[in-house]
Amino acid sequence: MKVLILVSCLGLLASPTLGQRQAKATGWQSLFNGKDLSGWETYLDSPYSADRQMPKPAPIGLNNDPNHVFSVVTVDGKPALRISGETFGGINTRADFENYHFRAEFKWGTQKWPPKLDQPRDSGLLYHSVGAHGTPMLWMESFELQIQEGDCGDYWGVMNVLADISAVKNDKGKYIYQPGATPLTFQDKTPIGRTCVKNPDTEKPSGQWNVVELYCVGDTCLHVINGKVNLMLTHTRHIVNGETVPLTKGKIQIQSEGAEVYYRNIQIRPISQLPK
Repeated sequence: MKVLILVSCLGLLASPTLGQRQAKATGWQSLFNGKDLSGWETYLDSPYSADRQMPKPAPIGLNNDPNHVFSVVTVDGKPALRISGETFGGINTRADFENYHFRAEFKWGTQKWPPKLDQPRDSGLLYHSVGAHGTPMLWMESFELQIQEGDCGDYWGVMNVLADISAVKNDKGKYIYQPGATPLTFQDKTPIGRTCVKNPDTEKPSGQWNVVELYCVGDTCLHVINGKVNLMLTHTRHIVNGETVPLTKGKIQIQSEGAEVYYRNIQIRPISQLPK
């Protein structure tokens, strides 16, 4: 009888939880355990100083966060990753990802920090991130799905990346995503530049939770805010030793950029094709 009880208990302990069974059935993998920052690493630039005459101090650096810019908190009754925004930098997955569907929820906090006290709250989801931290643009080379008040879903290129986007120029001289338009190549330090405005705008008012999704298969990526596609990149690539080569995988970074923001339910799953 004791042996049977022991075997039964061992079997119970080994049984997967409901969440694990659901994750296996749907393919979703949680990237945030709600308890700590396991699976992630952080990088912070030097603290902001209004005195531009003084030499800029050295960056705070990798996995050094004395002011707890990145922390785990409870918001609206659920665990969330809090990014205070006090110091510019980012938190990124230690793992690389390719051919995936990423999904998370975010909402803005109330705190803002110099030098962006009078600017829209800002963060950003950087994907296919490769190379070193502390580049001239601070973050790893990557493609950015913008997370900024009023601009969620915009595209920015970070460092030596290129992507083609169907876009047209508006009366303010900005390029706007337009399905069916002639694809243009977006690259920093070119006449077209490195940014394209999303279309349509589906962000909820500040203080409400938004769902951000990113679909990447091969060299094509879709930006999705609250269930609506608002930008598509094709032929994602970067320059390596003077040559242009595909860039289709890498780490995922989330920016700290002067504003308090919360992220929760951060998940990813493998996919082999884009949704219709």
